[in-house]
Amino acid sequence: MTFDMGKILESKRALRSRLASLPVTEKLAMLDALRDRALAIRKAATRSQATAVRESPPGYGVSDRKD
Repeated sequence: MTFDMGKILESKRALRSRLASLPVTEKLAMLDALRDRALAIRKAATRSQATAVRESPPGYGVSDRKD
């Protein structure tokens, strides 16, 4: 895969121009969709953390007793 930096930059400019020309209502709808996606990702991440198995590290032969 080769990267043509000129094409990439032109594509970015075109996208920014197209987004800038959209009506405010469409921009707000896009923000709502992004927020919904971010919430779904956050929810999935916290769910996977809650179901993860957590283990205590071994004591490596150190006892808690004081002799």
